[in-house]
Amino acid sequence: MQKHFSDPQVVILAFLLLLAATTIFFIGDILVPVIAAVIIAYILDGSVSFLSRKLKLPRTVSVAITFSIFILLLLSALFILAPLMIRQASQFVLQIPGMMSRGQDLLMQLPEKYPTIISEKHILELVSGIRLQVAEFSQHVVSFSLSSVSDLLTFMVYLILVPLLVFFFLFDKKKMLDWFTRFLPDDRALVSTIWKDVNQKSAGYIRGKFAEILIVWFVSLITFLWLGLDYAMLLSFMVGVSVLIPYVGAAVVTVPIAIVAYFQWGFDSNFAYVIAAYGIIQFLDGNLLVPFLFSEMVNLHPAAIITAVIIFGGLWGVWGVFFAIPLATLIHAIINAWPQTANLRTESAVE
Repeated sequence: MQKHFSDPQVVILAFLLLLAATTIFFIGDILVPVIAAVIIAYILDGSVSFLSRKLKLPRTVSVAITFSIFILLLLSALFILAPLMIRQASQFVLQIPGMMSRGQDLLMQLPEKYPTIISEKHILELVSGIRLQVAEFSQHVVSFSLSSVSDLLTFMVYLILVPLLVFFFLFDKKKMLDWFTRFLPDDRALVSTIWKDVNQKSAGYIRGKFAEILIVWFVSLITFLWLGLDYAMLLSFMVGVSVLIPYVGAAVVTVPIAIVAYFQWGFDSNFAYVIAAYGIIQFLDGNLLVPFLFSEMVNLHPAAIITAVIIFGGLWGVWGVFFAIPLATLIHAIINAWPQTANLRTESAVE
């Protein structure tokens, strides 16, 4: 206590961290529109800064251009992409019974080929378990669709509130930051140091991750359409989103791609082309795109990244997965800055 908390700056940092964590834990659900708007504005602010800095445009004009593009993309996602994705997902769900029948016929051949390894009883138990899981999944889909009807009004309100908040956060960024810093102590060098480090790395990571998702999604879509794979939009979207979970996402998404390709063509050359193309996309993403987008932005050990994804994903679901690395970067920056600063100040006081 004397070593670390005798410094007022350390106490300030601890208090701010505790306040932020408590706020998110207890009223995070209520503040969902505000938090979402802050995140979106944080991402879009990079474009605003680029237009203002590189093209010498006034910030008002930069905000207007960036916000207009954001609204255009949002409307395209709502009225073009979302209906197409829902239609392909519905078609895929309708094909599941046929896929299960063909899969059962394929599995029933295994006891004949490998009688010493697997029996017909085991196959029947496996098929029964799969059918049970599919039935439960279908019930969840139906209950979700029914519950979403009651939440439609809330969604429409959020659809209006979030863009408005994004615009205000972008337009009045300086005023809001000045208002917020009025409540902070003047002596906040430690907090400012950690924030600058985290902001620099996290901003690059979040914006780069969005760019990676869009690039991988687009390349996968073009590739699947070129190869004639069914549900190309749905599967390419899954490939794009899979980059949120390093190392694991690519392996998980391989399963639906292989299933769709197999039931469309069987084990022929088309199936091999799809799997090979998907492997090339993942190879280029991991060895070319990721180093280009994230070079020197986040310096974390792979074990730390996986642990962060597991912990924050378990706490906050998809959002926790997406922000796992920025949150891990925050913890890493605090661990590095806190003891060093405290130790240096304590030694200076002793001397």
